[in-house]
Amino acid sequence: MDVARARKLADRIQQVVAEMLERRIKDPRLGFVTVTDARITADLGDATVYYTVFGSEAERAATATALESAKGIIRSEVGRQTGLRHTPTLTFVHDPLPDSARHMDDLFAAARARDAEIARQAEGAQFAGDADPYRFEEDQAGDAVAVDVDVDSEDEHRHRAR
Repeated sequence: MDVARARKLADRIQQVVAEMLERRIKDPRLGFVTVTDARITADLGDATVYYTVFGSEAERAATATALESAKGIIRSEVGRQTGLRHTPTLTFVHDPLPDSARHMDDLFAAARARDAEIARQAEGAQFAGDADPYRFEEDQAGDAVAVDVDVDSEDEHRHRAR
C-alpha cells in the first residue's frame, strides 16, 4: 500500500467523521468534540480516529459512549464517501495530547515563577571573596622572571644531556 495514499485516505476519514459529528449525529451525550487525527493501517482494514472533548471526565465518558453507538452510521458514511470496496473498521480513541500540552504549560509556568523568584533574590546579592579574583599584567610582571629562569635552566639541562 502506498503510504501517501493511506495518509490521504486517513485525512479524508478525519474530515468525514468531523462533518458527521457536526451535522448528522444528534446524540445529546455527544459533547464538544474535536477530531484531531485519523490513522489507517497499511491494509486499509482498520482506522483509528483520535478526538478530544472539552469538558469534565463525565462528559468525556458520555461522548465515548455516544461515539460507540454512532460508529455504524459513521462507518457507512465513510465507506460511501471514500469509495473503498471494503470500509475500514473505526476505532475512536481519546487523544491525550491537549491534556499533555496543558500539563506542559503548567510546568513551564512553574519554572518561570521559580526563575523569577531566583532573579528577585539575586538582585542585591554580591559575590563572595575578592571583587576581582583574576590576575592582571602588572601582577604577572614578577612571575615572568621566574618563568624565564625555569625555561633557561631547562634548556641548559637539555644541552648537557647530549
